[in-house]
Amino acid sequence: MEVSSGITASLQGRYASALYDLAREQDAVSTVEGDLEKLSAAIRESADLAALIRNPQVSREAAGKVVEGIASLLGLAPLTKNFLGVLAGNRRLSALPDVVRAFSAIAAAARGEVTAEVTTAHPLDAAQLADLSAKLKEREGRDVKVKACVDPEILGGLVVRIGSTMIDSSIRTRLNSLAQAMKG
Repeated sequence: MEVSSGITASLQGRYASALYDLAREQDAVSTVEGDLEKLSAAIRESADLAALIRNPQVSREAAGKVVEGIASLLGLAPLTKNFLGVLAGNRRLSALPDVVRAFSAIAAAARGEVTAEVTTAHPLDAAQLADLSAKLKEREGRDVKVKACVDPEILGGLVVRIGSTMIDSSIRTRLNSLAQAMKG
């Protein structure tokens, strides 16, 4: 996999790659991917959890107990729970958000998929997401998984990021370009 070879050069990539290999052996890639998405959402929604995973003063034992409790609360699979224990034991919980992103990229590459991060000023409905996904699939030549987020500061339009490529058709960018052109 060309995408994962670059990813696995980093520490987070090596953890993600090892988790992916274990999940593939146990035929649990989609389960682990779902668990990691739940965990990522929990980190985004809880400032306390985000602070805890970044805090170097939390002992290995305390971090292990916390992630065990979180894993139970979220109903995570045993493989994901054990993986979190390894991260806590190796004092690598701060790398968890990057590990989640790397795992998603590796899993998507294995499925022949690419992920597009789409930012809009207003939420898109299911039909708009499906239409956008179809157009991106046509452009990329492979399946595109759309991750949508809302940022009212772009005013309108959308910003699409696929890997290192960014397509910015936001009104904010157009207004800034117009302002620069008028300055001369």
